[in-house]
Amino acid sequence: MVGIILASHGEFAAGIKQSGQMIFGEQEKVEAVTFMPNEGPDDLKAHLEAAIAKFDPEDEVLFLIDLWGGSPFNQSNGLFEAHKDKWAIVTGLNLPMLIEAYGSRLSMDSAQEIAAHLVDAGRDGVKIKPENLEPAKDDKPAEAAAQPQGALPEGTVVGDGKIKIALARIDSRLLHGQVATAWTKSVTPNRIIVVSDNVAKDSLRKTLITEAAPPGVKANVIPIQKMIDIYKDPRFGGTKALLLFENPEDVVKVVDGGVKLDSVNVGSMAHSEGKVMINNVLSVDQEDVDSFKHLESEGVKFDVRKVPTDSNANLDDLLKKSGLQNV
Repeated sequence: MVGIILASHGEFAAGIKQSGQMIFGEQEKVEAVTFMPNEGPDDLKAHLEAAIAKFDPEDEVLFLIDLWGGSPFNQSNGLFEAHKDKWAIVTGLNLPMLIEAYGSRLSMDSAQEIAAHLVDAGRDGVKIKPENLEPAKDDKPAEAAAQPQGALPEGTVVGDGKIKIALARIDSRLLHGQVATAWTKSVTPNRIIVVSDNVAKDSLRKTLITEAAPPGVKANVIPIQKMIDIYKDPRFGGTKALLLFENPEDVVKVVDGGVKLDSVNVGSMAHSEGKVMINNVLSVDQEDVDSFKHLESEGVKFDVRKVPTDSNANLDDLLKKSGLQNV
């Protein structure tokens, strides 16, 4: 695995490391190096060398640094020069860049290959509101211009005519950082679909969700019956979807409507009055328990994880802690 060094003036590197862990989970081989006001270049170099020494000798190193030309860059660059055939440096560190680096390590084992992906991620993370303040772009990518416009005629078959469900997840927060980054990187969908009658009626929540989609992935909010219709529509054969549900009851309605789900990821269910906490992110009531049992009777398996790097917990064992019936 590529080792990552986060280096900055002051505590920025330590803080962004903590932020990345909140979204993507605990990460191996990531070290934060801080350059404090009372330190000199030799101190900083020693910190960098100590951080690198924590990696395995064969590990490639990727430096993610706050500022080009600053002391963290200069000292890192000196160490990089002896390994420039394999190591890499990227400056302008921000959280989207860091999350991209974490996700890229799941499929790439070269520091320079990962680095090549990070510049666009860092830039794409810089957005502005109101949107009319965004600088105009002169040209659209050629591939975007080549895309056909308008809806496909009914009855059109795309690919094999079957939507691919990369992940179905229960998460009361729906589309948030862990989903938009960690899970999207893990299952690589081209569309995120929030399936909820309640949210589909809420124009503000719909807007916030569609704007939260990560670069390269579209997000939609649709009612439950629409999801059932899409599953049966051959025009969606080219779609690889990550489905998000607020609760297991909505999953039951989709499965009973004919949508085949082999597995459901149980990520987060918020606590509210009448619910019982079964771990630090899951709260259930009797209706939830009944829904899980119904899904289990339909052959659905459960993957209880907040992020891909977590271990899968046993849902039956957790439900027993609730003290509710029919567990």
